[in-house]
Amino acid sequence: MSGSGHNHSHGGGKTLLIALVFTTGFAAVEVFGGLIANSLALLSDAGHMLTDSLSLGVGAFAAWLVKKPASRQHSFGLKRAEVLGALFNVLFMFGVIIFIAYEAIRRMADTPAVAGSTVLVIGGLGLLVNIVVAWVLMRGEQTINVRGALLHVMGDLLGSVAALVAGAIIYFGGPFIADPILSLFVSLLILVSAIRLLREVTHVLMEGVPKGIDSHEVGCALVQVDGVCAVHDLHIWSISSNSRALAAHVDVESIGRWEELLPQLQTILREHFNINHSTLQPENSVIRRTCDAGTDCGARNLG
Repeated sequence: MSGSGHNHSHGGGKTLLIALVFTTGFAAVEVFGGLIANSLALLSDAGHMLTDSLSLGVGAFAAWLVKKPASRQHSFGLKRAEVLGALFNVLFMFGVIIFIAYEAIRRMADTPAVAGSTVLVIGGLGLLVNIVVAWVLMRGEQTINVRGALLHVMGDLLGSVAALVAGAIIYFGGPFIADPILSLFVSLLILVSAIRLLREVTHVLMEGVPKGIDSHEVGCALVQVDGVCAVHDLHIWSISSNSRALAAHVDVESIGRWEELLPQLQTILREHFNINHSTLQPENSVIRRTCDAGTDCGARNLG
């Protein structure tokens, strides 16, 4: 016998589409301004925004896939689409970082003249646009897919700050090399966030225990239910950002009480650990004993 529940999520699709409109429109402005001003800071920021448009498009498509119902081929539905969308965005961001870093180092060796006033104006406008987009995304549902897109937007926001600072430095008589130096600095900041998100995405794809959940604590909580003697072969993993799954074997004093015990176990998993999809297999307890924290909660072989 088993019990299951599902947590339906729209994956932030509408939020991503709104952000897509903003970023795509302003990316064109920055490309034009960057070419006129001969500014790497503006062009790199425009590059970020163009990749944002792509990442937001991928994210919106993934959010649409997440809403697809389960099928014979995909028994959990397509919830993992949001994780794959985040993975695509992170890997793509690595490519952008490498390109900007290479171009910045090249320009540091041979720094071209930069029109500081143009960079200053467009960088300031870009900062405002990125603040609005980041605000929209942060107010939306915080799935790993949306966070992957937000990584790009935050990179853009930092890029706009860099462009604004570079423009101000050059406008007030500072060296042109400030432009590629600030671009390189921003790339390094984005790299840190990208690596952090990549680790989280990899953890989900490797079916690691969701962040914030202790397998042993879950096993102990289940054993506290009267009639449950032990929990073993327990596995917990994430299907998506908002959907966790659990499978376990439960040793019970009496199989005849299983219909009474199952709803209690599911309630504990749902209310205390936000695990809405559970598969619990009852087994007759081989060793009949009272389970408590002093006997390691009777939780064994936790995965």
